[in-house]
Amino acid sequence: MVFHGSVAGIVIFLVLTMLFTEQAGAFFDAGLAWVSKTFGWYYMLAIVAYLVFVIAIGMSRFGSIRLGPDHSRPEFSLLSWSAMLFAAGIGIDLLFFSVAEPVAHYLAPPDLTPESQAAMRNAVVQTYLHWGLSGWGLYVLMGMALAYFSYRHRLPLAIRSALYPILGKRIHGPIGNAVDITAVISTVFGIATSLGIGVMQLNYGLTYMFGVPETLTVQVILIVLVVVLATISVVTGVEKGIRRLSEFNMLLALALMLFVLFSGDTLVLLDKVVNNAGDYLSGFVGASFDTYAFADESAREWKMWWTIFFWGWWIAWTPFVGLFLARISRGRTIREFVAGALFIPLAFMMVWMSVFGNSGIELVANQSVAELGEQALNTRKPRSTRCLSTTLTLA
Repeated sequence: MVFHGSVAGIVIFLVLTMLFTEQAGAFFDAGLAWVSKTFGWYYMLAIVAYLVFVIAIGMSRFGSIRLGPDHSRPEFSLLSWSAMLFAAGIGIDLLFFSVAEPVAHYLAPPDLTPESQAAMRNAVVQTYLHWGLSGWGLYVLMGMALAYFSYRHRLPLAIRSALYPILGKRIHGPIGNAVDITAVISTVFGIATSLGIGVMQLNYGLTYMFGVPETLTVQVILIVLVVVLATISVVTGVEKGIRRLSEFNMLLALALMLFVLFSGDTLVLLDKVVNNAGDYLSGFVGASFDTYAFADESAREWKMWWTIFFWGWWIAWTPFVGLFLARISRGRTIREFVAGALFIPLAFMMVWMSVFGNSGIELVANQSVAELGEQALNTRKPRSTRCLSTTLTLA
């Protein structure tokens, strides 16, 4: 029922959007604007509430509860577990947004003078907000709930299980099916967006390096290759396929980051990493509640296309990542799970975003790569239109 219901929902969406592309784009743009204007305040509050809740649970007496039988121990080492956290949660998007977002915030900040020193200092910090603790709080909440009810109460490892205290045995009927269908559809759309962004970036890199044409046909072929590789890793299992692929991804990412760090002005970049981290941590509470209520219309529109969009995007990924985190975290205590899933990806993300983001800003500020700034600003156009084109490409 869940499989056929999910397929039907996705096919109906694709058919309608392919037949009425412009109308669908306008509809989703208007929908995002309405949600942001009407419920933007709720998004901001909810994201903070989820984060506070999972931290409170981790620090409380419940933190000693194991996600599994009391005698169970972690299935994966800390290094392997950390690699899979990174690969499942934020892997492909880091390559795109680590440069595009800081540069866009430097050139067109919501409430600062563009291309100023203040904008340069705040650009990476603003990016931290969208990729840091707030979003991972959503993943931890879902993963913790699913792991607890699956491993401690022997319920299916499915989204419906988290609603057992509310719905009881009804999770095994139509209501539970509807919950899982919604989760599958939202997961597909979230992955489609990330896959589309990654494939377009990969296509551009192949064009630059080897002259491969930058066309829809090439991008579809790349998508097929990525899906085939992902399927092979899944079929071979978490222990053999996903774990090894995640560790390899982590090593590649680390090597790339070190290359950029040592190729640039290393000491200045390290200074900026520390400075950005301090600004983020010291201003986290204020930034998390900033709805731009006293700002002008352009700043409120910026919040809609960036912050509210990102919170919705994290939510769309939550069923998939939450399930995966639950799958790889059996045997860990809730306290270990909360601390690891919140702060291990955060530490890597902060160094990565600062190194790549500040390097990109430096290139734009010195006018050595002017077109980089133009491309970064294009990421600020209505997002639902980009998401729609990505989904159609996947189809």
